Amino acid sequence: MFQNLFRNRAESGPSAIDVHELKRRIDGAEKLFLLDVRSSEEYNYDGHIAGSRLLPLPMLSMRLKELPKDTTIVCVCRSGNRSSVACEQLTRQGFNQPLNLTGGMIAWQRAGYPTRKG
Repeated sequence: MFQNLFRNRAESGPSAIDVHELKRRIDGAEKLFLLDVRSSEEYNYDGHIAGSRLLPLPMLSMRLKELPKDTTIVCVCRSGNRSSVACEQLTRQGFNQPLNLTGGMIAWQRAGYPTRKG
């Protein structure tokens, strides 16, 4: 019973994208909306992906109208946990398959990809 419960949860979780695929798609000028759901302190001082938009997770449900419904949204956080929650919220609100950045900014920086501060 518990195996089925956890298997179903994993199968219904948000779609994901890894840092290498995201970088490839950014470099290919694909139209993406990068949604960073960390705190403003993390975004400014720890660095963020160029072109990303800061919208902390606690504010997400109140500001959904600011997000595009016709563009793929990639949710980003520090490790991939908060962004997974953001993806689930967006899916429940009718956004078409938002993507969770696997490993978040930790994985992005470990891969040596550029970040911006401030």
